[in-house]
Amino acid sequence: MKLKDSLFYAKILLFGEYSIIEDSMGLTVPYNFYQGRLKYDDLESEQNMQSHKALMKYYHYLESLDTQDELHCNLDLKTLKEDLDKGLIFDSNIPQGFGVGSSGALCAAVYSKYSVDPISPDKDLKKNQITELKLIFSQLESYFHGKSSGIDPLICYLNIPLLIKSKTDIGMVGIPEMSEGKGAIFLLDSGSPGETEPLVNLYMEKCKNQGFRNLVKDEFVKYNDACIKSFLKSDIKSLFKNLKHLSLFLFENLNPMIPSVFHKLWKEGLDSNVYYLKLCGSGGGGFILGFTQNLDQAQIALKGHDLEVIHRF
Repeated sequence: MKLKDSLFYAKILLFGEYSIIEDSMGLTVPYNFYQGRLKYDDLESEQNMQSHKALMKYYHYLESLDTQDELHCNLDLKTLKEDLDKGLIFDSNIPQGFGVGSSGALCAAVYSKYSVDPISPDKDLKKNQITELKLIFSQLESYFHGKSSGIDPLICYLNIPLLIKSKTDIGMVGIPEMSEGKGAIFLLDSGSPGETEPLVNLYMEKCKNQGFRNLVKDEFVKYNDACIKSFLKSDIKSLFKNLKHLSLFLFENLNPMIPSVFHKLWKEGLDSNVYYLKLCGSGGGGFILGFTQNLDQAQIALKGHDLEVIHRF
C-alpha cells in the first residue's frame, strides 16, 4: 500500500506564547518553509533509524492509551504497527526544539493517516469541530511535552491561520494583505534547541505566586491581545507601541526563557527601537521572533546574525 503523500508544514505562533495558558488571545500561522511527511524508507542511515525508533516509541505510547480506553480518537494502530514494520519514518526538515511545530506536524500526520473517522481539514469546519480537534491533538502531543494545548498540531493539520480568542473559542482568520514596505517579521536562530516541558513547568510554578499572576493578567495578556488586534487591523503604529511593552515584559519577567545568546540583542532592540524581539514558542533555545519597521536598519543592527524573513509589510 502506498502512503498518501501528504505534507504537513511547520507553524509559527506570532502571539500568545505562555499567555494562552492564562486564556489570552493567540495568533498562529503556517510556515511552509519547513515540512514533514510519513513515508517508507530504508533504515540504513542514522537519521532514518532515529526517526523510526522515535515513531515506534510513540506507537507504544498510543497503544497504552488505547489499551486503557483513554484515546480521544479512534486510531487504526494495527495498520500503524504494520507500516512501522515496513520501515515507516517521519521525513522532516522541521528543526526539533525550535518552536516551529516539529511534534505538531508529526501528530497531524499520524491523525490524518491513521484516524478511522478523521475530521476533514478540507471542509468548512464549525467551531465545535475545531475545539474537538484541539482536544484530540492536545492528547496526541502530550507525549512530547508533558502538557500540550493542541494548538501546534491543529494548525499543522488545518494549514491555515488561526485566531485563538480563548481555550474554547478558536477560529480561522485571514492575515491582512499589507503592501510590502520596509517592515518585516523575522526569525533569529539561537543555534541550539530548547526544551518545552521544563520551561512550561517553570512558568506554571511562577504562576503560583499571586503577584506574578496579577502581572500576567494586567500586563502580559493586555499587551499580547493588543498586538493581535493591531496586527489584524494593519495598525502598525499601535502594533509596535504594544510590541515594545510585550518585549519588555518578557525580558523582565520571563528572562530564563530567553536564550542567553540573545539577552544583549534583546535589550539593544528595546533601547534603539530598531527592532523588538519576542519568544517563538516556549523559548530556551530554538528561534526567536523579531519585528521591525525598517528591515535594512535591523539587518545592520543585527549584523552577524541571519534574519529569516517570514512576512513583509
